[in-house]
Parts: sequence; structure tokens; C-alpha cells
Amino acid sequence: MRILVTGGAGFIGSHVVEGYLAEGHEVAVIDNLSTGRRSNVPRGATLFEVDIHARETERIFAEFRPEVVNHHAAQSSVKVSTEDPVHDMEVNGAGTARIVELAARYGARKVIYASSGGTVYGQPETLPVPEDHPIRPLSPYGVSKYAGELYVEWASRAFGLDYTIFRYGNAYGPRQDPSGEAGVVAIFIGRMLRGQPCIIDGDGLQQKDYLYVGDIVRANLLALERGSRTVLNIGTGRGTNVLEIFRAVESAVGGPAAFEHGPPRPGDVRAVWLDVRRAEEVLGWRAEVSLEEGIALTAAWFREQRAFTPPGTAPRD
Repeated sequence: MRILVTGGAGFIGSHVVEGYLAEGHEVAVIDNLSTGRRSNVPRGATLFEVDIHARETERIFAEFRPEVVNHHAAQSSVKVSTEDPVHDMEVNGAGTARIVELAARYGARKVIYASSGGTVYGQPETLPVPEDHPIRPLSPYGVSKYAGELYVEWASRAFGLDYTIFRYGNAYGPRQDPSGEAGVVAIFIGRMLRGQPCIIDGDGLQQKDYLYVGDIVRANLLALERGSRTVLNIGTGRGTNVLEIFRAVESAVGGPAAFEHGPPRPGDVRAVWLDVRRAEEVLGWRAEVSLEEGIALTAAWFREQRAFTPPGTAPRD
């Protein structure tokens, strides 16, 4: 199967590319390398270093003719979205509109879209949060990711394009950027390995649904043939607070470690974890990697790579 992965040089996208290649699929990657890294793209995939808004993107669609488009390219920082909501919407909203229109024009049968279960719902009324919960995002990032969902659904109505929309929990794992606006697991590992104190936003009791990237890959593999025209939460179904993450990373790295409290992040959701029963029913998927195992695997990778200060920034969870 010919699969085009946007954002395939990024943290999650590169793992998805790796999973597709392992199953024997032909994979092309579009990534402007603004936060992704060329070294993340697995051997066997063709990398096109181009922005999704660029004119060259249409030529890639026309020549490669993907059967499935997996859309992970995004502006993925809540902080950046609050500082520049127009840019955030240009990438996540208008960028998704362009990708799904090109997918339909050049004969793709399906789009798999990476949305955000941690931000689109806003502050939940019930926990765990089901897919039919009201959409009330607290950040421009949540707004733009939901706008992307609406464009995917529009393309299905307008062109008959099949789709699966994934609302991810807070992803972590190897290749996540431990500098700047990275995920909290990667930040903590990077700082501990450097012997620096960790900064905990607010009181550290905010709870999120932390999901190992390998489990995300399995969902993207299953969605090639399942999950038609549906929205699915992809998470663990349980909440973990930041202080618990700190202790788990401390144990994996070999602690002890120090931390300091910083101010809360604007636009952050206090508590959100996802109801994943629909993914179990529709895909036959559930998270398999425990938090302790996933953090241990991630810490081991960082230690082996000495990947403490890579260039660029990546989304923070």
C-alpha cells in the first residue's frame, strides 16, 4: 500500500512511518523539518523536505498517488498557539484543509488524522472523557486541531473520502525533543540526565492521559483497514499527575532528582483522561505499555543517544 505521512520526520510521525515500513508498505514523508529531524526518518521511506502549504506538495501527491494519507504535520505547542493563534490556525486548520483536498483530488481512499484528546474537550464534565463530550477547547491549539477534524469530515461528505480521526492522549517515547516545549517525560529525562532540577508547572497535581508512542503506532496500523468514518480516543483510560511522572522518571533514570515549581501554563487543562472503549470496539485496540515500562524504555533510549540538546522544539504535553 502507498502511504503518505505528513510530519513523518517528527516524534510521533517517524514512529508511524517505521511501523508502516515494517509491515511492507511503500511510504513517502512530507516534512518541512521545522521541528522534525531528517535523522528520524527511517531508511526505506522517501523524504520530501517541503511545507504542506508549498506548491510542490501538490506535485508530490500527483506523482506518488497515495492510497492512504496519514496527517501528523502540525503546530503542536499549546504555548505557541496562545502567542500566535493565527499561525496556529494556518498550519493546523488551513493546512489540514489543503491536505484532505489534495488527498481527494489525487485518488486517496482514506485520511488518518491526528487530533488532540488532551485539548479539544476543554475542562471535562465527566472522566474519562468520551468522544461525544462537548467540544470546548481552552487553547487556540485545541481550536485548530478540532477545525482540522471538521475539514476531514467535510472532505468525506464532499468527496466520499474515508477517514479515521484519532484524539491522542499525551504521547511520550523515544525521539521526543527534551528541549524547549517538549513533552514533560522527555523534559524531565533530559534535565535529570544533565543533573539539573526539573520545573513542575503549577502544583504538579494536574492529570493527563500519558500514552507510549508504540501504542499509537499500533492504532495507526489498524486504521489502515478499520475505523471507517469515526472519531476515536487513543489513550490509557487513566489519569496521571505530573508529580507521579517525576517519580517514575526519577526511578527510571536512577535518581534522586530535584524539582522546582513554576507558574501554571496558560490554556492548560487541569484534568483530562480518555474513555477508550470505542477504540477497543472498533479497532480491537487498547494501550499495552504501562507507564513504568514506557518511561524506562524512553529513558534508556535517551541515555544511549545522548539526545539531550537537539535542535528545534517540539510539542509539550
